Amino acid sequence: MPQSSSLERVLTRISARYRDEPYQLLQMLRAVQASYSHVPQSAMQFLARHLGVPLSQVQGVVEFYAFLHETPRGRYDVRFSDNITDQMLGSRGLCERLCQHLELTPGQPRADGKVTVDYTSCTGMSDQGPAALVNGLAVTRLDVGRIDEMADLIDAGIALEAWPRDWFAVRDHIRRSGPMLDLQMAPGAALEAAVARGASSTLAELARSGLRGRGGAGYLTAHKWRFCLEAPGMERFIVCNADEGEPGTFKDRVLLTRYADALFEGMALAGFVVGAREGFLYLRGEYEYLLPHLESVLERRREEGLLGGNLLGSRVGFDISIHLGAGAYICGEESALIESLEGKRGQARVRPPFPAIRGYADKPTVVNNVQTFIQAAQISAMGSAWFAEQGTEKSRGTVLLSISGDVARRGVYEYPFGVTVKEVLADCGAGAVQAIQIGGPSGHLIGAADFERRIAFEDLPTTGSLMVFDWSRDVVGVVQNFSRFFQHESCGFCTPCRVGTTVLRQLIDKVASGHASAADLDELEACGMVTRSLSHCGLGQTAPNPVLDGLKRFRPVLEAKLLGGTDGPGFDLDAELSEARKISDESLKEGQHG
Repeated sequence: MPQSSSLERVLTRISARYRDEPYQLLQMLRAVQASYSHVPQSAMQFLARHLGVPLSQVQGVVEFYAFLHETPRGRYDVRFSDNITDQMLGSRGLCERLCQHLELTPGQPRADGKVTVDYTSCTGMSDQGPAALVNGLAVTRLDVGRIDEMADLIDAGIALEAWPRDWFAVRDHIRRSGPMLDLQMAPGAALEAAVARGASSTLAELARSGLRGRGGAGYLTAHKWRFCLEAPGMERFIVCNADEGEPGTFKDRVLLTRYADALFEGMALAGFVVGAREGFLYLRGEYEYLLPHLESVLERRREEGLLGGNLLGSRVGFDISIHLGAGAYICGEESALIESLEGKRGQARVRPPFPAIRGYADKPTVVNNVQTFIQAAQISAMGSAWFAEQGTEKSRGTVLLSISGDVARRGVYEYPFGVTVKEVLADCGAGAVQAIQIGGPSGHLIGAADFERRIAFEDLPTTGSLMVFDWSRDVVGVVQNFSRFFQHESCGFCTPCRVGTTVLRQLIDKVASGHASAADLDELEACGMVTRSLSHCGLGQTAPNPVLDGLKRFRPVLEAKLLGGTDGPGFDLDAELSEARKISDESLKEGQHG
Protein backbone atom coordinates (compact mmCIF):
# COMPACT_ATOMS: atom_id res chain seq x y z
CA MET A 1 0.00 0.00 0.00
CA PRO A 2 1.49 3.40 -0.98
CA GLN A 3 2.15 5.92 1.79
CA SER A 4 -0.73 8.37 2.30
CA SER A 5 1.23 11.50 1.36
CA SER A 6 2.73 9.85 -1.73
CA LEU A 7 -0.66 8.52 -2.80
CA GLU A 8 -2.28 11.92 -2.45
CA ARG A 9 0.42 13.53 -4.60
CA VAL A 10 -0.15 10.93 -7.33
CA LEU A 11 -3.94 11.31 -7.10
CA THR A 12 -3.70 15.09 -7.26
CA ARG A 13 -1.65 14.82 -10.48
CA ILE A 14 -4.08 12.29 -11.95
CA SER A 15 -7.08 14.45 -11.14
CA ALA A 16 -5.40 17.55 -12.58
CA ARG A 17 -4.63 15.63 -15.79
CA TYR A 18 -8.40 15.27 -16.19
CA ARG A 19 -9.16 18.88 -15.17
CA ASP A 20 -10.62 17.80 -11.80
CA GLU A 21 -13.80 16.99 -13.70
CA PRO A 22 -16.21 14.53 -11.96
CA TYR A 23 -17.32 13.21 -15.36
CA GLN A 24 -13.74 11.97 -15.78
CA LEU A 25 -13.93 9.73 -12.71
CA LEU A 26 -13.64 6.47 -14.67
CA GLN A 27 -10.53 7.73 -16.46
CA MET A 28 -8.98 8.71 -13.14
CA LEU A 29 -9.75 5.31 -11.63
CA ARG A 30 -8.18 3.58 -14.64
CA ALA A 31 -5.01 5.62 -14.04
CA VAL A 32 -4.99 4.65 -10.36
CA GLN A 33 -5.45 0.98 -11.28
CA ALA A 34 -2.53 1.20 -13.73
CA SER A 35 -0.30 2.79 -11.09
CA TYR A 36 -1.05 0.50 -8.15
CA SER A 37 -2.58 -2.64 -9.76
CA HIS A 38 -5.76 -1.85 -7.80
CA VAL A 39 -7.79 1.08 -6.49
CA PRO A 40 -7.07 1.46 -2.76
CA GLN A 41 -9.92 2.46 -0.45
CA SER A 42 -7.95 5.56 0.51
CA ALA A 43 -7.81 6.56 -3.18
CA MET A 44 -11.59 6.27 -3.46
CA GLN A 45 -12.00 8.44 -0.36
CA PHE A 46 -9.59 11.06 -1.69
CA LEU A 47 -11.29 11.26 -5.11
CA ALA A 48 -14.73 11.50 -3.52
CA ARG A 49 -13.59 14.47 -1.40
CA HIS A 50 -11.56 16.07 -4.17
CA LEU A 51 -14.28 15.84 -6.82
CA GLY A 52 -17.20 16.49 -4.50
CA VAL A 53 -19.02 13.27 -5.33
CA PRO A 54 -20.44 10.67 -2.93
CA LEU A 55 -18.04 7.93 -1.85
CA SER A 56 -20.77 5.44 -2.76
CA GLN A 57 -20.55 6.60 -6.38
CA VAL A 58 -16.80 6.06 -6.52
CA GLN A 59 -17.12 2.69 -4.79
CA GLY A 60 -19.93 1.71 -7.16
CA VAL A 61 -17.84 2.51 -10.24
CA VAL A 62 -14.93 0.40 -9.01
CA GLU A 63 -17.26 -2.52 -8.28
CA PHE A 64 -19.03 -2.24 -11.63
CA TYR A 65 -16.15 -2.47 -14.14
CA ALA A 66 -14.24 -5.71 -14.68
CA PHE A 67 -10.88 -3.95 -15.14
CA LEU A 68 -11.01 -2.14 -11.77
CA HIS A 69 -10.20 -3.93 -8.49
CA GLU A 70 -10.13 -3.14 -4.80
CA THR A 71 -7.36 -5.67 -4.12
CA PRO A 72 -3.94 -5.83 -5.85
CA ARG A 73 -3.68 -7.81 -9.08
CA GLY A 74 0.10 -7.97 -9.27
CA ARG A 75 2.70 -6.44 -11.54
CA TYR A 76 1.56 -8.72 -14.37
CA ASP A 77 -2.19 -9.00 -14.96
CA VAL A 78 -2.89 -11.70 -17.57
CA ARG A 79 -6.44 -12.21 -18.86
CA PHE A 80 -7.21 -14.97 -21.36
CA SER A 81 -10.11 -14.45 -23.75
CA ASP A 82 -12.88 -16.87 -22.85
CA ASN A 83 -14.91 -16.34 -26.01
CA ILE A 84 -16.12 -19.60 -27.56
CA THR A 85 -13.85 -19.21 -30.62
CA ASP A 86 -10.78 -18.81 -28.37
CA GLN A 87 -11.86 -21.89 -26.42
CA MET A 88 -12.09 -23.78 -29.72
CA LEU A 89 -8.45 -22.84 -30.37
CA GLY A 90 -7.32 -24.15 -26.98
CA SER A 91 -7.31 -21.02 -24.79
CA ARG A 92 -8.41 -22.86 -21.66
CA GLY A 93 -5.60 -25.39 -21.89
CA LEU A 94 -3.07 -22.60 -22.44
CA CYS A 95 -4.37 -20.71 -19.40
CA GLU A 96 -4.09 -23.84 -17.26
CA ARG A 97 -0.55 -24.41 -18.53
CA LEU A 98 0.52 -20.87 -17.59
CA CYS A 99 -1.07 -21.25 -14.15
CA GLN A 100 0.83 -24.50 -13.60
CA HIS A 101 4.13 -22.88 -14.61
CA LEU A 102 3.51 -19.91 -12.33
CA GLU A 103 2.08 -22.06 -9.52
CA LEU A 104 -1.12 -20.11 -9.02
CA THR A 105 -4.90 -20.47 -9.20
CA PRO A 106 -6.88 -18.60 -11.90
CA GLY A 107 -8.36 -15.39 -10.53
CA GLN A 108 -6.12 -15.28 -7.44
CA PRO A 109 -2.87 -13.31 -7.19
CA ARG A 110 0.22 -15.43 -6.59
CA ALA A 111 1.45 -15.47 -3.01
CA ASP A 112 4.30 -13.07 -3.84
CA GLY A 113 1.84 -10.61 -5.40
CA LYS A 114 3.74 -10.53 -8.69
CA VAL A 115 1.11 -11.93 -11.08
CA THR A 116 -2.57 -12.74 -11.58
CA VAL A 117 -3.94 -14.98 -14.34
CA ASP A 118 -7.64 -14.88 -15.10
CA TYR A 119 -10.27 -14.97 -17.85
CA THR A 120 -12.07 -12.13 -19.62
CA SER A 121 -15.13 -12.38 -21.85
CA CYS A 122 -13.57 -11.46 -25.20
CA THR A 123 -10.60 -9.40 -26.38
CA GLY A 124 -11.84 -8.57 -29.89
CA MET A 125 -9.17 -10.81 -31.44
CA SER A 126 -11.28 -13.73 -32.67
CA ASP A 127 -9.44 -13.69 -36.01
CA GLN A 128 -6.06 -14.29 -34.36
CA GLY A 129 -6.70 -16.21 -31.20
CA PRO A 130 -6.07 -17.65 -28.80
CA ALA A 131 -5.54 -14.17 -27.37
CA ALA A 132 -5.03 -12.55 -23.99
CA LEU A 133 -4.49 -9.17 -22.40
CA VAL A 134 -1.32 -8.53 -20.42
CA ASN A 135 -1.60 -5.32 -18.40
CA GLY A 136 -4.32 -4.26 -20.83
CA LEU A 137 -2.30 -4.89 -24.00
CA ALA A 138 -3.38 -7.52 -26.53
CA VAL A 139 -1.19 -10.60 -27.03
CA THR A 140 -2.28 -12.67 -30.02
CA ARG A 141 -1.76 -16.12 -31.59
CA LEU A 142 -0.80 -17.80 -28.33
CA ASP A 143 0.59 -21.33 -28.37
CA VAL A 144 2.45 -23.66 -26.02
CA GLY A 145 5.83 -22.15 -26.89
CA ARG A 146 4.70 -18.61 -26.18
CA ILE A 147 3.03 -19.64 -22.93
CA ASP A 148 6.20 -21.32 -21.66
CA GLU A 149 8.30 -18.30 -22.60
CA MET A 150 5.75 -15.95 -21.02
CA ALA A 151 6.01 -17.82 -17.72
CA ASP A 152 9.81 -17.44 -17.78
CA LEU A 153 9.59 -13.72 -18.57
CA ILE A 154 7.14 -13.14 -15.72
CA ASP A 155 9.22 -15.11 -13.22
CA ALA A 156 12.33 -13.14 -14.30
CA GLY A 157 10.47 -9.84 -13.88
CA ILE A 158 11.12 -8.75 -17.48
CA ALA A 159 9.20 -5.57 -18.38
CA LEU A 160 6.59 -5.83 -21.14
CA GLU A 161 8.64 -3.45 -23.28
CA ALA A 162 11.29 -6.19 -23.56
CA TRP A 163 8.87 -8.99 -24.48
CA PRO A 164 8.92 -10.19 -28.12
CA ARG A 165 7.25 -7.52 -30.24
CA ASP A 166 5.57 -10.05 -32.49
CA TRP A 167 3.46 -11.21 -29.57
CA PHE A 168 1.71 -7.84 -29.56
CA ALA A 169 1.20 -7.66 -33.34
CA VAL A 170 -2.46 -7.28 -34.26
CA ARG A 171 -3.21 -8.01 -37.90
CA ASP A 172 -6.11 -6.55 -39.85
CA HIS A 173 -6.97 -9.64 -41.91
CA ILE A 174 -9.12 -7.88 -44.51
CA ARG A 175 -10.08 -10.84 -46.71
CA ARG A 176 -12.62 -9.21 -49.03
CA SER A 177 -12.99 -5.48 -49.65
CA GLY A 178 -15.58 -3.42 -51.46
CA PRO A 179 -16.53 0.23 -52.03
CA MET A 180 -16.18 1.22 -48.37
CA LEU A 181 -12.81 -0.35 -47.63
CA ASP A 182 -11.37 0.46 -51.06
CA LEU A 183 -12.22 4.18 -51.00
CA GLN A 184 -9.15 6.36 -50.51
CA MET A 185 -10.60 9.61 -49.20
CA ALA A 186 -8.33 12.59 -48.65
CA PRO A 187 -8.51 14.09 -45.15
CA GLY A 188 -10.92 17.03 -45.20
CA ALA A 189 -12.76 15.97 -48.37
CA ALA A 190 -16.01 15.17 -46.59
CA LEU A 191 -15.95 18.37 -44.53
CA GLU A 192 -15.12 20.55 -47.51
CA ALA A 193 -18.00 19.04 -49.48
CA ALA A 194 -20.34 19.59 -46.53
CA VAL A 195 -19.33 23.22 -46.08
CA ALA A 196 -19.83 23.86 -49.81
CA ARG A 197 -23.19 22.10 -49.72
CA GLY A 198 -24.39 23.56 -46.43
CA ALA A 199 -25.49 21.77 -43.26
CA SER A 200 -29.15 21.28 -44.21
CA SER A 201 -28.30 20.04 -47.71
CA THR A 202 -25.70 17.67 -46.26
CA LEU A 203 -28.34 16.21 -43.94
CA ALA A 204 -30.68 15.82 -46.93
CA GLU A 205 -27.92 14.02 -48.86
CA LEU A 206 -27.44 11.67 -45.94
CA ALA A 207 -31.19 10.99 -45.88
CA ARG A 208 -31.22 10.21 -49.61
CA SER A 209 -28.45 7.66 -49.12
CA GLY A 210 -30.59 5.56 -46.81
CA LEU A 211 -27.65 4.97 -44.44
CA ARG A 212 -28.76 2.98 -41.40
CA GLY A 213 -26.76 2.69 -38.21
CA ARG A 214 -24.23 -0.13 -38.37
CA GLY A 215 -24.30 -0.74 -34.62
CA GLY A 216 -27.17 -3.22 -34.67
CA ALA A 217 -30.52 -1.42 -34.44
CA GLY A 218 -30.33 -0.16 -38.01
CA TYR A 219 -31.99 3.20 -37.31
CA LEU A 220 -31.81 5.73 -40.13
CA THR A 221 -28.76 7.89 -39.45
CA ALA A 222 -30.23 11.08 -40.94
CA HIS A 223 -33.31 10.79 -38.70
CA LYS A 224 -31.16 10.50 -35.58
CA TRP A 225 -29.10 13.54 -36.59
CA ARG A 226 -32.24 15.52 -37.39
CA PHE A 227 -33.80 14.74 -34.00
CA CYS A 228 -30.63 16.02 -32.32
CA LEU A 229 -30.57 19.13 -34.50
CA GLU A 230 -34.19 19.97 -33.73
CA ALA A 231 -34.03 19.22 -30.00
CA PRO A 232 -34.33 22.28 -27.74
CA GLY A 233 -31.16 23.77 -26.30
CA MET A 234 -27.95 25.31 -27.61
CA GLU A 235 -25.32 22.74 -26.60
CA ARG A 236 -24.99 19.41 -28.41
CA PHE A 237 -22.52 16.54 -28.40
CA ILE A 238 -21.27 13.83 -30.76
CA VAL A 239 -20.37 10.39 -29.37
CA CYS A 240 -18.75 7.51 -31.24
CA ASN A 241 -19.52 4.12 -29.76
CA ALA A 242 -16.28 2.19 -30.23
CA ASP A 243 -17.10 -0.20 -27.39
CA GLU A 244 -17.10 -3.23 -29.68
CA GLY A 245 -17.89 -5.74 -26.96
CA GLU A 246 -19.98 -8.32 -28.82
CA PRO A 247 -17.93 -11.57 -28.73
CA GLY A 248 -16.79 -12.55 -32.19
CA THR A 249 -16.90 -8.98 -33.53
CA PHE A 250 -13.71 -7.16 -34.55
CA LYS A 251 -14.52 -5.10 -37.67
CA ASP A 252 -14.43 -1.80 -35.76
CA ARG A 253 -10.97 -2.69 -34.48
CA VAL A 254 -9.79 -2.86 -38.10
CA LEU A 255 -11.55 0.41 -38.97
CA LEU A 256 -9.98 2.18 -35.98
CA THR A 257 -6.58 0.97 -37.17
CA ARG A 258 -6.87 1.80 -40.88
CA TYR A 259 -9.59 4.43 -41.16
CA ALA A 260 -9.22 6.65 -38.09
CA ASP A 261 -9.04 9.75 -40.29
CA ALA A 262 -12.38 8.98 -41.90
CA LEU A 263 -13.92 8.18 -38.50
CA PHE A 264 -12.89 11.52 -37.00
CA GLU A 265 -14.01 13.26 -40.18
CA GLY A 266 -17.43 11.64 -39.83
CA MET A 267 -17.70 12.82 -36.24
CA ALA A 268 -16.70 16.36 -37.23
CA LEU A 269 -19.23 16.18 -40.06
CA ALA A 270 -21.97 15.30 -37.57
CA GLY A 271 -20.84 18.20 -35.42
CA PHE A 272 -21.10 20.54 -38.40
CA VAL A 273 -24.58 19.31 -39.30
CA VAL A 274 -26.15 19.45 -35.82
CA GLY A 275 -24.12 22.34 -34.41
CA ALA A 276 -22.06 20.41 -31.85
CA ARG A 277 -18.68 21.64 -30.65
CA GLU A 278 -17.42 18.62 -28.74
CA GLY A 279 -17.17 14.93 -29.49
CA PHE A 280 -16.11 11.80 -27.60
CA LEU A 281 -14.71 8.53 -28.84
CA TYR A 282 -15.63 5.86 -26.28
CA LEU A 283 -12.94 3.25 -26.90
CA ARG A 284 -13.33 -0.32 -25.71
CA GLY A 285 -10.93 -1.01 -22.84
CA GLU A 286 -9.58 -4.07 -24.64
CA TYR A 287 -8.38 -1.77 -27.44
CA GLU A 288 -6.15 0.34 -25.20
CA TYR A 289 -3.20 -0.54 -27.44
CA LEU A 290 -4.79 1.66 -30.15
CA LEU A 291 -4.77 4.78 -27.98
CA PRO A 292 -1.36 6.20 -29.09
CA HIS A 293 -2.28 5.72 -32.75
CA LEU A 294 -5.66 7.40 -32.37
CA GLU A 295 -4.25 10.30 -30.35
CA SER A 296 -1.60 10.91 -33.01
CA VAL A 297 -4.27 11.07 -35.75
CA LEU A 298 -6.27 13.57 -33.68
CA GLU A 299 -3.21 15.75 -33.14
CA ARG A 300 -2.33 15.73 -36.84
CA ARG A 301 -5.88 16.71 -37.77
CA ARG A 302 -5.72 19.62 -35.33
CA GLU A 303 -2.48 20.78 -36.97
CA GLU A 304 -4.16 20.54 -40.38
CA GLY A 305 -7.15 22.64 -39.27
CA LEU A 306 -9.52 19.66 -39.45
CA LEU A 307 -10.19 19.71 -35.71
CA GLY A 308 -9.97 22.29 -32.97
CA GLY A 309 -11.06 25.87 -32.67
CA ASN A 310 -10.46 26.86 -36.28
CA LEU A 311 -12.18 24.15 -38.29
CA LEU A 312 -11.34 24.55 -41.99
CA GLY A 313 -10.18 28.09 -41.35
CA SER A 314 -13.54 29.17 -39.95
CA ARG A 315 -14.39 30.40 -36.48
CA VAL A 316 -16.36 27.21 -35.88
CA GLY A 317 -14.77 24.83 -33.42
CA PHE A 318 -15.10 21.08 -32.98
CA ASP A 319 -12.75 18.77 -31.11
CA ILE A 320 -12.69 15.15 -29.97
CA SER A 321 -11.40 13.47 -26.83
CA ILE A 322 -11.00 9.75 -26.19
CA HIS A 323 -12.45 7.92 -23.21
CA LEU A 324 -11.43 4.36 -22.38
CA GLY A 325 -13.92 1.81 -21.14
CA ALA A 326 -13.02 -0.62 -18.39
CA GLY A 327 -14.53 -3.97 -19.29
CA ALA A 328 -18.34 -3.75 -19.31
CA TYR A 329 -20.30 -5.22 -22.24
CA ILE A 330 -23.43 -3.28 -21.27
CA CYS A 331 -21.65 -0.04 -22.19
CA GLY A 332 -22.21 -0.93 -25.83
CA GLU A 333 -25.82 0.16 -25.21
CA GLU A 334 -25.87 3.87 -26.03
CA SER A 335 -27.46 5.19 -22.85
CA ALA A 336 -25.25 2.99 -20.63
CA LEU A 337 -22.26 4.28 -22.61
CA ILE A 338 -23.31 7.86 -21.85
CA GLU A 339 -23.59 7.04 -18.14
CA SER A 340 -20.05 5.67 -18.31
CA LEU A 341 -18.85 8.79 -20.14
CA GLU A 342 -20.21 10.76 -17.19
CA GLY A 343 -18.05 8.78 -14.77
CA LYS A 344 -20.82 6.51 -13.49
CA ARG A 345 -21.76 2.86 -13.52
CA GLY A 346 -22.72 1.86 -17.05
CA GLN A 347 -26.40 1.21 -16.48
CA ALA A 348 -28.94 1.72 -19.26
CA ARG A 349 -31.27 4.66 -18.81
CA VAL A 350 -35.03 4.57 -19.05
CA ARG A 351 -35.99 5.56 -22.61
CA PRO A 352 -37.57 7.79 -23.83
CA PRO A 353 -36.14 10.37 -23.80
CA PHE A 354 -33.53 9.06 -26.22
CA PRO A 355 -29.96 10.41 -26.32
CA ALA A 356 -30.74 12.53 -29.40
CA ILE A 357 -33.01 14.56 -27.10
CA ARG A 358 -31.32 14.11 -23.70
CA GLY A 359 -27.93 12.43 -23.81
CA TYR A 360 -24.53 13.43 -22.47
CA ALA A 361 -24.91 16.00 -19.65
CA ASP A 362 -28.66 15.85 -20.42
CA LYS A 363 -27.98 17.62 -23.72
CA PRO A 364 -28.95 16.48 -27.26
CA THR A 365 -26.39 13.89 -28.35
CA VAL A 366 -25.73 11.94 -31.54
CA VAL A 367 -24.47 8.42 -30.81
CA ASN A 368 -23.30 6.28 -33.73
CA ASN A 369 -20.75 3.53 -34.09
CA VAL A 370 -17.41 3.59 -35.90
CA GLN A 371 -18.61 2.26 -39.25
CA THR A 372 -21.61 4.61 -39.36
CA PHE A 373 -19.49 7.74 -38.95
CA ILE A 374 -17.02 6.54 -41.58
CA GLN A 375 -19.79 5.86 -44.08
CA ALA A 376 -21.44 9.21 -43.35
CA ALA A 377 -18.14 10.91 -44.23
CA GLN A 378 -17.86 8.87 -47.43
CA ILE A 379 -21.40 9.82 -48.44
CA SER A 380 -20.63 13.51 -47.90
CA ALA A 381 -17.54 13.23 -50.12
CA MET A 382 -18.91 10.89 -52.80
CA GLY A 383 -22.65 11.56 -52.78
CA SER A 384 -25.67 9.48 -51.88
CA ALA A 385 -25.95 7.80 -55.29
CA TRP A 386 -22.46 6.30 -54.93
CA PHE A 387 -23.47 4.73 -51.63
CA ALA A 388 -26.98 3.60 -52.57
CA GLU A 389 -25.96 1.72 -55.73
CA GLN A 390 -24.95 -1.20 -53.48
CA GLY A 391 -27.29 -3.32 -51.35
CA THR A 392 -31.06 -3.70 -51.33
CA GLU A 393 -33.94 -1.24 -51.26
CA LYS A 394 -34.23 -1.41 -47.47
CA SER A 395 -30.56 -2.06 -46.74
CA ARG A 396 -28.38 0.31 -48.75
CA GLY A 397 -24.62 0.00 -49.03
CA THR A 398 -22.37 -2.76 -47.80
CA VAL A 399 -21.99 -4.82 -44.65
CA LEU A 400 -18.73 -5.68 -42.89
CA LEU A 401 -18.56 -9.17 -41.41
CA SER A 402 -16.15 -10.34 -38.71
CA ILE A 403 -15.80 -14.05 -39.50
CA SER A 404 -14.22 -16.53 -37.09
CA GLY A 405 -14.53 -20.11 -35.92
CA ASP A 406 -14.28 -23.18 -38.14
CA VAL A 407 -13.27 -21.47 -41.37
CA ALA A 408 -10.10 -21.51 -43.44
CA ARG A 409 -9.77 -17.72 -43.58
CA ARG A 410 -10.76 -15.74 -40.50
CA GLY A 411 -11.02 -11.99 -40.94
CA VAL A 412 -13.11 -9.05 -42.19
CA TYR A 413 -15.24 -9.39 -45.33
CA GLU A 414 -17.19 -6.62 -47.10
CA TYR A 415 -20.34 -7.52 -49.08
CA PRO A 416 -23.27 -5.65 -50.57
CA PHE A 417 -26.30 -6.08 -48.34
CA GLY A 418 -28.39 -8.97 -49.64
CA VAL A 419 -25.57 -11.52 -49.87
CA THR A 420 -26.66 -15.03 -48.89
CA VAL A 421 -25.17 -16.87 -45.95
CA LYS A 422 -23.98 -19.72 -48.18
CA GLU A 423 -22.08 -17.27 -50.44
CA VAL A 424 -20.23 -15.97 -47.40
CA LEU A 425 -19.46 -19.48 -46.18
CA ALA A 426 -18.01 -20.41 -49.56
CA ASP A 427 -15.75 -17.34 -49.58
CA CYS A 428 -14.31 -17.88 -46.12
CA GLY A 429 -13.62 -21.58 -46.65
CA ALA A 430 -16.23 -23.06 -44.32
CA GLY A 431 -16.93 -26.75 -44.77
CA ALA A 432 -19.20 -29.20 -42.94
CA VAL A 433 -20.99 -26.36 -41.19
CA GLN A 434 -23.35 -27.38 -38.41
CA ALA A 435 -24.28 -23.97 -37.00
CA ILE A 436 -23.57 -20.25 -37.25
CA GLN A 437 -23.96 -17.60 -34.60
CA ILE A 438 -24.72 -14.44 -36.58
CA GLY A 439 -24.61 -11.02 -34.93
CA GLY A 440 -22.72 -12.21 -31.86
CA PRO A 441 -24.35 -13.89 -28.82
CA SER A 442 -27.16 -11.32 -28.93
CA GLY A 443 -27.88 -12.30 -32.54
CA HIS A 444 -29.18 -15.66 -33.73
CA LEU A 445 -27.99 -19.25 -33.87
CA ILE A 446 -28.88 -20.69 -37.28
CA GLY A 447 -28.48 -23.97 -39.14
CA ALA A 448 -28.50 -25.23 -42.73
CA ALA A 449 -32.17 -24.35 -43.21
CA ASP A 450 -31.16 -20.67 -43.04
CA PHE A 451 -28.15 -20.74 -45.37
CA GLU A 452 -30.24 -19.41 -48.28
CA ARG A 453 -31.28 -16.37 -46.27
CA ARG A 454 -29.86 -12.95 -47.03
CA ILE A 455 -27.86 -10.72 -44.72
CA ALA A 456 -29.89 -7.52 -44.62
CA PHE A 457 -31.99 -5.57 -42.14
CA GLU A 458 -35.16 -7.06 -43.67
CA ASP A 459 -33.97 -10.67 -43.33
CA LEU A 460 -30.92 -11.54 -41.21
CA PRO A 461 -29.67 -8.33 -39.57
CA THR A 462 -26.26 -8.42 -37.93
CA THR A 463 -23.84 -6.16 -36.09
CA GLY A 464 -21.12 -7.82 -38.15
CA SER A 465 -20.17 -11.02 -36.35
CA LEU A 466 -20.36 -14.47 -37.90
CA MET A 467 -19.02 -17.40 -35.86
CA VAL A 468 -18.96 -20.76 -37.65
CA PHE A 469 -19.18 -24.17 -35.93
CA ASP A 470 -18.56 -27.42 -37.78
CA TRP A 471 -19.86 -30.89 -36.88
CA SER A 472 -17.10 -31.53 -34.38
CA ARG A 473 -18.57 -28.88 -32.07
CA ASP A 474 -21.15 -29.39 -29.34
CA VAL A 475 -23.95 -26.91 -29.95
CA VAL A 476 -25.03 -27.21 -26.32
CA GLY A 477 -21.53 -26.12 -25.29
CA VAL A 478 -21.82 -23.11 -27.59
CA VAL A 479 -25.16 -22.08 -26.05
CA GLN A 480 -23.70 -22.69 -22.60
CA ASN A 481 -20.78 -20.34 -23.31
CA PHE A 482 -23.10 -17.55 -24.48
CA SER A 483 -25.46 -18.01 -21.52
CA ARG A 484 -22.58 -17.71 -19.08
CA PHE A 485 -21.42 -14.60 -20.91
CA PHE A 486 -24.79 -12.88 -20.49
CA GLN A 487 -25.13 -13.91 -16.86
CA HIS A 488 -21.69 -12.44 -16.17
CA GLU A 489 -22.31 -9.23 -18.10
CA SER A 490 -25.77 -8.42 -16.73
CA CYS A 491 -25.49 -5.15 -14.81
CA GLY A 492 -28.09 -6.38 -12.30
CA PHE A 493 -30.24 -3.25 -12.59
CA CYS A 494 -33.51 -5.04 -13.34
CA THR A 495 -34.83 -8.27 -11.85
CA PRO A 496 -35.92 -9.97 -15.10
CA CYS A 497 -32.39 -9.78 -16.51
CA ARG A 498 -30.49 -10.34 -13.27
CA VAL A 499 -32.53 -13.40 -12.31
CA GLY A 500 -33.40 -14.53 -15.83
CA THR A 501 -29.81 -14.76 -17.09
CA THR A 502 -28.83 -16.65 -13.93
CA VAL A 503 -31.65 -19.18 -14.31
CA LEU A 504 -30.90 -19.63 -18.03
CA ARG A 505 -27.25 -20.31 -17.25
CA GLN A 506 -28.13 -22.78 -14.48
CA LEU A 507 -30.60 -24.66 -16.68
CA ILE A 508 -28.31 -24.92 -19.71
CA ASP A 509 -25.49 -26.07 -17.40
CA LYS A 510 -27.88 -28.75 -16.14
CA VAL A 511 -28.61 -29.82 -19.72
CA ALA A 512 -24.92 -29.89 -20.65
CA SER A 513 -24.06 -32.05 -17.64
CA GLY A 514 -26.73 -34.63 -18.50
CA HIS A 515 -28.86 -33.99 -15.42
CA ALA A 516 -31.84 -32.23 -17.03
CA SER A 517 -35.29 -33.55 -17.87
CA ALA A 518 -37.77 -32.66 -20.60
CA ALA A 519 -39.46 -30.35 -18.10
CA ASP A 520 -36.22 -28.38 -17.83
CA LEU A 521 -36.32 -27.67 -21.58
CA ASP A 522 -39.84 -26.30 -21.13
CA GLU A 523 -38.58 -24.19 -18.24
CA LEU A 524 -35.70 -22.93 -20.39
CA GLU A 525 -38.13 -21.73 -23.02
CA ALA A 526 -40.49 -20.13 -20.50
CA CYS A 527 -37.65 -18.35 -18.69
CA GLY A 528 -36.22 -17.12 -22.00
CA MET A 529 -39.53 -15.62 -23.08
CA VAL A 530 -40.05 -13.85 -19.74
CA THR A 531 -36.49 -12.48 -19.71
CA ARG A 532 -36.84 -11.26 -23.30
CA SER A 533 -40.19 -9.52 -22.76
CA LEU A 534 -39.64 -7.91 -19.33
CA SER A 535 -35.97 -6.84 -19.28
CA HIS A 536 -35.12 -3.16 -19.08
CA CYS A 537 -32.59 -2.93 -21.91
CA GLY A 538 -31.28 -4.71 -24.96
CA LEU A 539 -28.91 -6.96 -23.01
CA GLY A 540 -31.70 -8.75 -21.19
CA GLN A 541 -33.98 -8.64 -24.22
CA THR A 542 -31.45 -10.49 -26.39
CA ALA A 543 -29.71 -12.64 -23.74
CA PRO A 544 -32.18 -15.54 -24.23
CA ASN A 545 -31.58 -15.69 -27.99
CA PRO A 546 -28.93 -18.47 -27.94
CA VAL A 547 -31.13 -20.66 -25.72
CA LEU A 548 -34.35 -20.02 -27.63
CA ASP A 549 -32.62 -20.52 -31.00
CA GLY A 550 -31.03 -23.71 -29.71
CA LEU A 551 -34.44 -25.03 -28.69
CA LYS A 552 -35.96 -24.00 -32.01
CA ARG A 553 -33.29 -25.18 -34.43
CA PHE A 554 -31.24 -27.78 -32.56
CA ARG A 555 -33.73 -29.35 -30.18
CA PRO A 556 -32.69 -32.98 -30.93
CA VAL A 557 -29.15 -32.15 -29.78
CA LEU A 558 -30.45 -30.72 -26.49
CA GLU A 559 -32.86 -33.61 -25.99
CA ALA A 560 -30.05 -36.12 -26.45
CA LYS A 561 -28.35 -34.60 -23.38
CA LEU A 562 -31.34 -35.18 -21.12
CA LEU A 563 -31.15 -37.51 -18.15
CA GLY A 564 -31.58 -41.00 -19.58
CA GLY A 565 -31.51 -39.73 -23.17
CA THR A 566 -34.61 -39.37 -25.33
CA ASP A 567 -36.98 -42.29 -25.29
CA GLY A 568 -39.59 -40.93 -27.63
CA PRO A 569 -40.93 -43.45 -30.17
CA GLY A 570 -38.74 -43.76 -33.23
CA PHE A 571 -36.23 -41.07 -32.15
CA ASP A 572 -32.73 -41.63 -33.49
CA LEU A 573 -30.26 -38.79 -32.80
CA ASP A 574 -27.60 -40.18 -35.16
CA ALA A 575 -30.13 -40.29 -37.98
CA GLU A 576 -31.34 -36.76 -37.14
CA LEU A 577 -27.79 -35.37 -37.20
CA SER A 578 -26.87 -37.33 -40.33
CA GLU A 579 -29.82 -35.87 -42.21
CA ALA A 580 -29.03 -32.36 -40.95
CA ARG A 581 -25.40 -32.70 -42.03
CA LYS A 582 -26.49 -33.91 -45.47
CA ILE A 583 -28.69 -30.83 -45.90
CA SER A 584 -25.85 -28.58 -44.72
CA ASP A 585 -23.29 -30.11 -47.09
CA GLU A 586 -25.64 -29.92 -50.08
CA SER A 587 -26.40 -26.26 -49.33
CA LEU A 588 -22.68 -25.41 -49.13
CA LYS A 589 -21.96 -27.21 -52.42
CA GLU A 590 -24.69 -25.22 -54.12
CA GLY A 591 -23.15 -22.05 -52.72
CA GLN A 592 -19.73 -22.95 -54.15
CA HIS A 593 -21.16 -23.63 -57.61
CA GLY A 594 -23.78 -20.87 -57.63
